[in-house]
Amino acid sequence: MPKALCIGELLIDFISTTPDVTLAEAPGFVKAPGGAPANVAVGLAKLGIEAGFIGKVGADPFGDFLTETLQRNNVNTTYLIAGEASRTTLAFVATRSDGMKDITFYRHPGADIQLSPDEIDADYIQSAELFHYGSVSLSHSPTREATLKAIQCAKSAGAFISYDPNLRLMLWDNADDAKHWIWEVMPYADVVKISEEEWEFVTGDVELESGIEQILGLGVKLLVVTLGERGCYYTNGNVEGSVDGFTVEVVDTLGAGDAFVAAMLTQLMQHADLTSLKNDQLGAIMRYANAAGALATQKVGVIPALPTHLDVEQFLLRQLLRQL
Repeated sequence: MPKALCIGELLIDFISTTPDVTLAEAPGFVKAPGGAPANVAVGLAKLGIEAGFIGKVGADPFGDFLTETLQRNNVNTTYLIAGEASRTTLAFVATRSDGMKDITFYRHPGADIQLSPDEIDADYIQSAELFHYGSVSLSHSPTREATLKAIQCAKSAGAFISYDPNLRLMLWDNADDAKHWIWEVMPYADVVKISEEEWEFVTGDVELESGIEQILGLGVKLLVVTLGERGCYYTNGNVEGSVDGFTVEVVDTLGAGDAFVAAMLTQLMQHADLTSLKNDQLGAIMRYANAAGALATQKVGVIPALPTHLDVEQFLLRQLLRQL
């Protein structure tokens, strides 16, 4: 049984071959496997953690490609289901040199939102030490109910639970639904990672302070806000701090946050009590995660760019040598 499980969307990203053009202007696209929770599953596996993925793809060539991709990257696909009723979800992505992205999804409905509660195996979930989820799979039924069932199974088993809202407003019927469900599943999580560009929507405030109080007040033990190339901020309620990012030559920012999450989780899994971690411990963990995120920006596509533990260690060593 896998030590870590991720649930949610698995899809194909078609990434524009030319940066700083609109989707309409893009002359071509590169096909790449994607979907934030699936990226995290592969990221964990590449970093040495036995990982599995729970979700649904279409019984079509794209679904076959995605299943084979996860298997090739040593992710357990026992509960990655190929559904006959709908097709694999597609996303077209126009990249920009400032790190922002324009994304259009083809999901009417996509297979990723067809996972049903009766396809959730409680025993499989309760055997895992780590459970990770996002909010995209909460946008529609029946996958909303399937995700909730899985989260509750993991929580009842005492798993370490991680949540990255990964806001994609265009996949929701309306913004109010998105905000409601993003908050509805927040109290289950031990660690929550939110990106800076999502912060105002999620918390309703540009400033960090009030949002931090809201989130930690729900029982979340560690909150991390990623700041793109500027690194990240963290707090466990007892200590807080920030860690600078790394300057690298960026090829594609898509998936950097997923690489960050996977790397962060491999380090946090080694600690039983997140609220007792000191600044130096959290700083080292976040530096490791920042390094993984930076490495992920240096290739096109997410899964091919996700680093191994050796990649991260060598990158950190090179950074250290530059400072000497």
